[in-house]
Amino acid sequence: MQESGTIKLFKRGPTAELRLFIFVLLALGLLIIDARWPVLNPARQAISVVIYPFQRAILAPRDAVERVRNWADAAAVAQKEKEALQRQRIELAQISTHAAQLATENEQLRRLLSVADAVLQPSVAVEVLYEPSNAFSHHLIFNKGSSSGILPGMPVIDEGGVVGQIVRVTPFTSEAALLTDDKVSIPVQALRNGLRLIAFGGTVPGKVEVRYLTADVDLVPGDTLITSGIGGLFPAGLSVAKIDRVDRDAASGFALAIASPLSHPERHRHFLVLRVDIPAQEQQEGDPHGSQAE
Repeated sequence: MQESGTIKLFKRGPTAELRLFIFVLLALGLLIIDARWPVLNPARQAISVVIYPFQRAILAPRDAVERVRNWADAAAVAQKEKEALQRQRIELAQISTHAAQLATENEQLRRLLSVADAVLQPSVAVEVLYEPSNAFSHHLIFNKGSSSGILPGMPVIDEGGVVGQIVRVTPFTSEAALLTDDKVSIPVQALRNGLRLIAFGGTVPGKVEVRYLTADVDLVPGDTLITSGIGGLFPAGLSVAKIDRVDRDAASGFALAIASPLSHPERHRHFLVLRVDIPAQEQQEGDPHGSQAE
């Protein structure tokens, strides 16, 4: 006869609370053992070796992003440093150029002061504001005018000699026609023999012409021309030009001398205006021919 028994509907065992309690006690025990004795170090090292590849695989995206970010930051820092160095180099070059320019200007001003001490007339130091762009005239605009005592007809000089002549003034600016301007003429004489001549602004750019000469005139290349003082506007003894060549025309009986100015208005910014006595009729604005009165 088959023995009857009860059907087990549920598998009986420890409750969940009991298992949780057991695991907590086990965890606490392991913590205490791990803290007090190094018996679990080999197990920990073995486990760390096993899981290391998984750790690296999980952290690989983060590391890649970090590398890209560090590379971008390094590139940005390098670019900023490069720009800063370039800017510093440019600034140093500008400072060096400015210092060289100031040294040159100071040297030129010292030479002008020595010229001012040498001439008997009072003078006004002027600085070039700008040079008008005109192919048919050679003028300079200065930063001082009639308020500083400058009048039309006054000569302009530098350490090399005569630069030109004031032709127009305003209260605060003045305009000078250069020695090579075709509207300027200056009474001169040859330093070698005292021959009196008139120098004109030439048709050759940058040159001065001595016209109306006889074919047998005693003038040779290398002769220095200085102001003769005739007319009263240009003081006597100022350097003007040096003869380059003398073109003699035997057929016409005349000669033409070409000379190079001894002043250098294209190189400097500062000049002296000699405050000579200007006749009233010569003070008309824009009169560049006052030096022709003899």
